Amino acid sequence: ALIILFLGLWFLPAVRGDIPPGCAAHGFVCDGTRILVFGGMVEYGRYSNDLYELQASRWLWKKVKPQAPSTGSPPCPRLGHSFSLYGNKCYLFGGLANESEDSNNNIPRYLNDFYELELQHGSGVVGWSIPVTKGILPSPRESHTAIVYCRKDLGNPKMYIFGGMCGCRLNDLWELDIETMTWSRPETKGTVPLPRSLHTANVIGNKMYVFGGWVPQSAGGEISAHDGEWKCTGSFSYLNLDTTEWIGLISDCQEDKSNLLPGPRAGHCAVAVGTRLYIWSGRDGYRKAWNNQVCCKDLWYLDTEKPPAPSQVQLIRATTNSFQVKWDEVPTVEGYLLQLHADLPVPSVAGIPGTGVPETSVLSSQGSSQITLRPQTSANVGELHDLDKRTVNPDASVSSTVSSTQTMVTQQAVKTESSSTNGAVVKDETSLTTFNSKSEAAETAYVMPSTRVSTGQTNDSHSSKTPQRQMAPVKTRDRQWYDVGIFKNSSAVVSQFYLLPEETLNISNKVEGADVPDYRLLKKQDLFPGTVYRFRVAAINGCGVGPFSKISEFKTCIPGFPGAPSTVKITKSVDCIHLSWEPPASPSGNILEYSAYLAIRSTQLQENPSQLVFMRIYCGLKTSCIVTAAQLSNAHVDYTSRPAIVFRISAKNERGYGPATQVRWLQGKVHVQGSI
Repeated sequence: ALIILFLGLWFLPAVRGDIPPGCAAHGFVCDGTRILVFGGMVEYGRYSNDLYELQASRWLWKKVKPQAPSTGSPPCPRLGHSFSLYGNKCYLFGGLANESEDSNNNIPRYLNDFYELELQHGSGVVGWSIPVTKGILPSPRESHTAIVYCRKDLGNPKMYIFGGMCGCRLNDLWELDIETMTWSRPETKGTVPLPRSLHTANVIGNKMYVFGGWVPQSAGGEISAHDGEWKCTGSFSYLNLDTTEWIGLISDCQEDKSNLLPGPRAGHCAVAVGTRLYIWSGRDGYRKAWNNQVCCKDLWYLDTEKPPAPSQVQLIRATTNSFQVKWDEVPTVEGYLLQLHADLPVPSVAGIPGTGVPETSVLSSQGSSQITLRPQTSANVGELHDLDKRTVNPDASVSSTVSSTQTMVTQQAVKTESSSTNGAVVKDETSLTTFNSKSEAAETAYVMPSTRVSTGQTNDSHSSKTPQRQMAPVKTRDRQWYDVGIFKNSSAVVSQFYLLPEETLNISNKVEGADVPDYRLLKKQDLFPGTVYRFRVAAINGCGVGPFSKISEFKTCIPGFPGAPSTVKITKSVDCIHLSWEPPASPSGNILEYSAYLAIRSTQLQENPSQLVFMRIYCGLKTSCIVTAAQLSNAHVDYTSRPAIVFRISAKNERGYGPATQVRWLQGKVHVQGSI
């Protein structure tokens, strides 16, 4: 059966076509939206050499028949082989075959043959070939792992084979240069993991992460050469593929009385999604006796590094005292830290009455999936400290506003800044946990997510602990940034921010690693009308707070003036485009007219690319207009990110024009941008 995990929810897709029989220890690769499955054990003693393709976009199975090699025979039926994808080719190595024609009389034969399978683009295969290789082939084995790695800056793609089983368990490492088809045994540094089989190996960045498997049972500190006793392990290591150095993260004898780590297992599966490693199922036991084995049904994931910086904060809507903002999602993160800086001096808590201690925490999952996590604690990974429970604000979608009242206006570029925060943050139920460590091993953190989906608010209760999120050093001449909050989703409605006590404000400007106070003890400051605020956002995962985004700048509306138009839509015709929008949510009276502007080419723009020059292309009461081909021919194409044409739309009432919504049209997609 094919079972899919999507957004924390397991489901069984309705597949059709040539559905393969159930099998174990098969080869499996994912190429875009198609999956290829080769070989495996159909029943005890009966192995397969069939190849199936699943088009996951249609849930359609197809049995494919590759051409046989021009020299030699196609792969024989087998199990426990490796099947690795690089480019448009799959590489098959080793496995276990049955020498007997009688499936009840199993005569095992370990293999070390090597095949290459060429794929067709999108669907189908060409055929098998047997590459001519140089060097010494790895010894026969099954239940090993094989990964492919290619350095970004230099070098040929390499396939690495580790461990496996051939009468006894192995821990040797082999390298194949795929360009020259040369086998070699690389010299390694560090402590090599115990011999093992039925483990997993995955590449993230320049590291090969090896977890679990069957390992020999040591007797008196020594491992038997005959491998007569064995057990499952939960040990975890990685190999730096650039330096070929082994680094141990979790040892085989490490105690885990609190069940904060994945338990020992073999025959599990592991997959890398971005910089996150997911581990699912497997079995635990010893001596390969079925009555001594337990099936694992838990799902874990490991964050291996801090997340990248999100996109700039974008604005959907501005009012006199709030912003509705969003930013692009970052894959596999637990939340986002949103900060702002105000143009006006913000007084310390001692100098201004705040709005009181927040009655809800700063992290919730209203309207979204609730994920329960279990963080790792170990001497190798770092010390954990509790953070208070926080409420995530899950709202919104996005737009942006800018002021514009003239026929031709210019946009002053906003200076970009970035910062980063050290420490690691792991979400534990609805709380965030951090640890600090200078060691390389501390860049990883295990969590166990719940695979149930729930909706509604989380418990508003608070933890009694003080948060220990470590701040990046702030220079005294730099701006003071204030936390808006930590958000589960990539959107927020901002009407307040947290004020720091005066003594903390002074310390955070001068002392590296100043801690952020408990949000429950902080007062909040309302946004002011007609004020410019700068925003930045950072993503959070199990390893901590990543770098901040580039800075965006927005201005709250002045009372009496209309808000910015919203929900801008652009549709393309043969010789023109159609521009439409919704009236401001807060018109502050009657709307007298709208103006639409187009960024155009100009000599001023050539001299100063950071300033856009706009020409008014529409003025009237309608909430739509036509942009002609003649007008578009003079448009400036903005290359600050993806090539786009920039529009602005603003509304006017009895007091005058309010802020304008600025959008970037990506030739078919509207991207709402920042404002001035």
